[in-house]
Amino acid sequence: MADIITTTSPLKFLIGMIIISLSALSPSVFAKQDSKIDESRVNHCYVDDLAERLKCGFISVPEDRTKPNGKQIDIHYVVLPAIKNGANSEAFLAIAGGPGQSAIDNAAGFSRMFSKVRQKRDILLIDQRGTGRSNVLNCEGEGFEEALSINEADFDVTKETQACLDKLDADVTQYGSLNALEDFESVRQHLGYRKLHLYGISYGTRMAQLYMRKYPQVLSTVTIDGVVPMQQSVLAIGNAINRAFELLIQNCDENELCGKQFPNLKGDLHKVDAELTLKPAISQVRDPLTGESTQLTMTRSKFMGAIRMALYMPNVRALIPHAISEAAKGNFQPVMGLYSLTIDSTGIAMGMHASVVCGEDWQRLTQEERDAANQTYFGQEMITNFEKSCAIWNMPAVESSFSAPISSNIPTLALSGQIDPATPPSWGELAMEELTNAKHFIAPYATHGVANQSCGNDLIAQLVDSGSVEGLDRSCLDKDVRRNFYLNASTVEAIPDKADAPKETKQADTRHTAEQGDSHD
Repeated sequence: MADIITTTSPLKFLIGMIIISLSALSPSVFAKQDSKIDESRVNHCYVDDLAERLKCGFISVPEDRTKPNGKQIDIHYVVLPAIKNGANSEAFLAIAGGPGQSAIDNAAGFSRMFSKVRQKRDILLIDQRGTGRSNVLNCEGEGFEEALSINEADFDVTKETQACLDKLDADVTQYGSLNALEDFESVRQHLGYRKLHLYGISYGTRMAQLYMRKYPQVLSTVTIDGVVPMQQSVLAIGNAINRAFELLIQNCDENELCGKQFPNLKGDLHKVDAELTLKPAISQVRDPLTGESTQLTMTRSKFMGAIRMALYMPNVRALIPHAISEAAKGNFQPVMGLYSLTIDSTGIAMGMHASVVCGEDWQRLTQEERDAANQTYFGQEMITNFEKSCAIWNMPAVESSFSAPISSNIPTLALSGQIDPATPPSWGELAMEELTNAKHFIAPYATHGVANQSCGNDLIAQLVDSGSVEGLDRSCLDKDVRRNFYLNASTVEAIPDKADAPKETKQADTRHTAEQGDSHD
């Protein structure tokens, strides 16, 4: 549901800036089998953070569906069985984001988030082709320590992209959304589900909308959370990022303690950005993962990327003003804390990511849209890097009809977070254009992924049970779940002025604050 601007692989750093889905679910690892799963019988497996034994398997499909007798790839799935006897002919298909995330790796999170849905219905998870276990198109990079010291300006995008492509045992032109849709439908038929309830997060909302377009007869309800409308190229995300930065600054200014502690937050941000635009800041810092001293080459990409990624998670977002303020003083340790919290947390298969974006988003950009993207830092970086990388990936462009709005009468719930740094509420409105049986709810305090941050999951369960959007009441989304901003490295509380503190506690307070900064930055 995210930007790989803070990851370690050169390819991720350079062409992954568009990633829109930072998974808010807990990552888990599929328990590998000793041998391949025989699809002719029921098999079982385990995933991390779920103690129960799950149903798992795969189907083999042509990599190129125009060549049914050609190379075959395995599409893996996991079924989280319903807790009670219920609608055995129906399943709840949860589609991951990215593009490039594994649904199976997020099984525990999906189970937790949709525990009410799972009472009566199976939850079906499918690793989309090119992700997870389904012939993953991955490009490995350097380790975390090396990433701290490198200067991204030294990367050769063309060289790095070609090196990734050369390592992949796949025809990357076959890993777009339309082929993946046929895989999903093949899994549904293989498992014998008569109807599906769809949930898509971020890029997964595109897959859900394509399902609505081509196979409406098998869908009972649809939820799209963090919406990417069909009419929208994800390369327009630069404006959404800028909007999220402005909202952060506004929220801090309106918060009495934050506004007082960081009275010039916007100016501090521009100051650091301007300085790093001229040259990187090189210093010795504590590695946020090991605590050991290491060289940091703080570039504009690292700084802006770490801040941007932190906007996805409400609890981490609360740390941003302090990190920006300290960076303006030349202290990048708090930014490194943000960096470590999001490093590789998205689990993106960058090869699949490139196949989707280069085939479905890059080539439909108009000159006007390119010019608009070039007005923002993130937009400019994306245009520059994808122009080089997509020339190597050489994806055929989807037909113009791909971008048409979805026209549907299927009961559909659209969810948007007001402070979403990737898919703003206006994108949700655009998706509603020709949905005649839909409601769009905006959660005022949510970022990316409303169902995981609010009562959105309860609304989804109600939609699945009733099969209708008519009775849904959005008022529960208004519950104020805002987190106070951190005013220093360790607390949301203001540190008392030392002049006002009792004389005997001044020295101890100073030492305590420093120690907390060492452990939390």
